[in-house]
Amino acid sequence: MDLLVIGGGITGAGIALDAITRGMKVAVVEMQDFAAGTSSRSTKLVHGGLRYLKQFEIKVVSEVGKERAIVYENGPHVTTPEWMMLPFYKGGTFGPFTTNIGLMVYDFLAGVKKSERRTMFKPEEAMKREPLLKRQGMKGAGYYVEYKTDDARLTLEVMKKAVEKGALALNYMKVTDLIYKNGKVVGVHAEDLTNGTMNEFYAKKIVNAAGPWVDTLREKDGSKKGKTLQLTKGIHLVFDEKRFPLKQAIYFDTPDGRMVFAIPRDGKTYVGTTDTVYKGDIAHPKMTIADRDYVLKAIDFMFPDVKIKPEDVESSWTGLRPLILEEGKSPSEISRKDEIFVSDSGFISIAGGKLTGYRKMAESIVDLVAKQLHTETGRNFPGTQTMHLPISGGDVGGSEGFKLFMNQKVRDGIELGLTEDEARLLIKRYGSNVDTVFHIYKDEKEQAQAENLDPIVYAMLRYAIDYELAYKPIDFFIRRTGALFFDINWVRNHKDSVIAYMAKVFNWTNDQTKTYTDELDVLMHDATHPIEKE
Repeated sequence: MDLLVIGGGITGAGIALDAITRGMKVAVVEMQDFAAGTSSRSTKLVHGGLRYLKQFEIKVVSEVGKERAIVYENGPHVTTPEWMMLPFYKGGTFGPFTTNIGLMVYDFLAGVKKSERRTMFKPEEAMKREPLLKRQGMKGAGYYVEYKTDDARLTLEVMKKAVEKGALALNYMKVTDLIYKNGKVVGVHAEDLTNGTMNEFYAKKIVNAAGPWVDTLREKDGSKKGKTLQLTKGIHLVFDEKRFPLKQAIYFDTPDGRMVFAIPRDGKTYVGTTDTVYKGDIAHPKMTIADRDYVLKAIDFMFPDVKIKPEDVESSWTGLRPLILEEGKSPSEISRKDEIFVSDSGFISIAGGKLTGYRKMAESIVDLVAKQLHTETGRNFPGTQTMHLPISGGDVGGSEGFKLFMNQKVRDGIELGLTEDEARLLIKRYGSNVDTVFHIYKDEKEQAQAENLDPIVYAMLRYAIDYELAYKPIDFFIRRTGALFFDINWVRNHKDSVIAYMAKVFNWTNDQTKTYTDELDVLMHDATHPIEKE
């Protein structure tokens, strides 16, 4: 094997896809589920990097803006343009002049297409578009495009494309040790967490793309020095649209100068994020009362008429950002850029970075691996092949083609007995793979009934198991459907029948069934119950 990637988040998935399409033999091992760490707990935006303008990081804005368009064209089913309004107020961080100039520069740097370039609104227009905004001191608003995504499904679709091209991807496969020969890293010991068996994987090159766990693996390699990770925590709160009927996505600054998003999505409104240093359990970051109250205060500050209360929180999620801190520098100088570290043993680590930049990060890692392999073996590899490569589900003819695809498939779905809304949901979730889900829905209604499962739930679950390596209830309810965050009542309604079916398919013992059920229950509880302190 040429390359073993440790970590099945967006970075690991991107590296696997880039490497396999250049002709390398590739495997990915992930100790949890794909996207279970940072890659399912972001703000769920493919950012254009507007806030980097404030720090004059021109190159970042330019690259990130262009990447955003590529991510969209290669998977228009999981990424959608979202018009964002940036209101400005007397005494706020942004004013009409600076916002207009900033957005104009942003449009230019990010290569924003004509139909999506910024416009500026007078206060009356801004209030008309979002009546819940604070009126007092409003001076107007900027209006520009961000892209919203389903981060976990984006990761899955990139990983599935790598697998379709020949990569091996395994979840619940935890690296316990690195294997060395003559001082060079040549493989890993890994435990299959589904059955406790130990495995060995050998590769010419090993890349550590473990997100918040990057330093844990660098420690195993004895190479954690110089620059290290500083984990910061971000939380998002979810409300039902009836309680917080936001019509328009808003990006606003808080009294302490932080920027917060409020975004309407599928009958809900979600708001975030916080940014606090995190020192707790990496696998299970939790929302504290202070985190929740910070976001509630931000909502109250910008949307005073909503009169938001703690009991209005329907669900939440908590994620970690693996940022890079240099020894001897202050925490305020933490970098959000990605960096590559190569240790004396040849162990390659990638840390930092953002969801939007995943493809470029992958390209730089695989360029490095290709160069090393060329030096060591004489083999030649082409440059990156992913710029115009649709991800799994993305074979719909780009963003324009997706509109026609959607109309056609909605008709197909209605013919099968789905409502228009149900059909749209499935098409947005699965893109060009939706036919497989439709077939299961149509052909296996009797099995669904026998298993006490709603036929749509059954079709999604069967697809998740057969094509997306879902193994535990949390894989299905969080990463494959996003329901624990955006439709927690749906989870409550279908939880028992889904678990019973999965237990049967995977032949779980009673202990396993209890463990996996408890795991889901704990996460459902955590989503609605903040803790006192970390």
